[in-house]
Amino acid sequence: MRVLAAHAVAGGLIRWFRPQTRMAQVPIEPQERCPAPVMHLKADLMRQFDTQVNEFMDSLIEESASLGSSHVSTVFPLSEKEKSKLRVTQPPQGQSKQFVIRRSLLDDLFEVNHIRTIYHMFIALLILFIFSTLVVDFIDEGRLVLEFDLLVYAFGQFPLVVVTWMCMFLSTLVVPYVLLSVWANVYPTSNHQGLWTVLAGSLLLLYQGLCLGFLPTYVVLKNGLPPASCFILILEQVRLIMKAHSFIRENVPRVRSLERSKTNSVAVPQFTQYIYFLFAPTLIYRDNYPRNPCIRWGYVAIQFSQVLGCLFYAYYIFVRLCIPQFRSISMQLFDLRAMVLCVFNSILPGVLVLFLAFFAFLHCWLNAFAEMLRFGDRMFYKDWWNSTSFANYYRTWNVVVHDWLYYYVYRDFLWMTQKRFRAAAMLVVFTVSAVVHEYVLAICFGFFYPVLFCLFMCFGMVFNFVLHDRRKGPIWNVIMWTALFLGQGVLICLYSQEWYAQRFCPIQEPSFIDLLKPRSWTCSP
Repeated sequence: MRVLAAHAVAGGLIRWFRPQTRMAQVPIEPQERCPAPVMHLKADLMRQFDTQVNEFMDSLIEESASLGSSHVSTVFPLSEKEKSKLRVTQPPQGQSKQFVIRRSLLDDLFEVNHIRTIYHMFIALLILFIFSTLVVDFIDEGRLVLEFDLLVYAFGQFPLVVVTWMCMFLSTLVVPYVLLSVWANVYPTSNHQGLWTVLAGSLLLLYQGLCLGFLPTYVVLKNGLPPASCFILILEQVRLIMKAHSFIRENVPRVRSLERSKTNSVAVPQFTQYIYFLFAPTLIYRDNYPRNPCIRWGYVAIQFSQVLGCLFYAYYIFVRLCIPQFRSISMQLFDLRAMVLCVFNSILPGVLVLFLAFFAFLHCWLNAFAEMLRFGDRMFYKDWWNSTSFANYYRTWNVVVHDWLYYYVYRDFLWMTQKRFRAAAMLVVFTVSAVVHEYVLAICFGFFYPVLFCLFMCFGMVFNFVLHDRRKGPIWNVIMWTALFLGQGVLICLYSQEWYAQRFCPIQEPSFIDLLKPRSWTCSP
């Protein structure tokens, strides 16, 4: 009955609601024209209504596809367009992640003037940062200083980064695909299927451990790459490992199912499909994704220009708010008063950096690549800012990574334990996420200081169960933001203190204990 109801509503309302929304936008005759403010309000309301109707239709079609539609089309006839959308959204057997054509949430929100004004406020703040920096430099130096030395330092040795990335990418392009192809050809006809599976799996793990695991880490540590260059290599390392795992994880069950059914279907995807997946802004492999009909190159240029603007924004935040403060703090002994003042003074730059990282990567960067690839599903994040629980915040902040953790860590763990240890599965997800985050920061900063790991595993786990989904109301959203602000202040403060302590108080031949002990606790230059 649920399937019939979903298709009935989807089939009827798609043909009924959307024509009405188009009719509602017919221009009014001159003698009936409303005042200008009313017309603007009406246009905003109609855009919001049309967006909500589209999302409602997509959710109905997505639900009906997930419930099954083999016999419903004979009862409720759909148009060819609706049938094609159902075919796109219906996943293969055993795969639950569904991709549908939808815009990113901020693209919809920025069409509302009230929301776009907030965007303009951040641009105005950037202009003030630039102006204040120029004025201070002119007073101190007697001239305008436009050297951007911090950016030049942060992205140093960039040619080495490009060469290393090319080696990582080309190896990921060849090795997993060749291993899967060879195994898929041998497995159905072999009398030693288990042996071939273990051999192929061992070679894949060896490749990931040496080429994707050891190589970029060795290049970073051996050459002492600066932070931004380190982040590019290490984050790409993590991304390619997750991509390769998804490709193998999604295709191995298909090969085994085809072998059991004794069919002659081609089990291994085409090479072009794998190449597309490596560039697509998703970590979940599918043979095909919903595609937009054309590429809006103007939209691509805007997104990349906004990424560049966010880089300069972060530069001025560190130059004006972080570096002067932490240079002076690092010259003092570590005490409780200095620690408290440092945390609260770091909240503003920490929150700004959080917003910039979200907007630059999860919105601008991913949307730019999605547009160039005509990738239709732009739900890289949800309305995490409205979260009233940390459980919802974790699910909506970064949907791309959350999907990978959910399908390949949480669900696979439940499958291996026959769905008996849900709390343990959640603990495993938190542990994997915390370890990877701390690994990235430790390699890129050049020191071990597990602040983020402790926040993840201690406060993050507690908040996940205390501030759960049953917490509703504005007060819980205030509590979530308060904790988030405080956490950003702690991160910026402690990592910045340790960064300067490592440089002001170097140890020539550090022991293993010295590498684990925070230098900022004992540094007194």
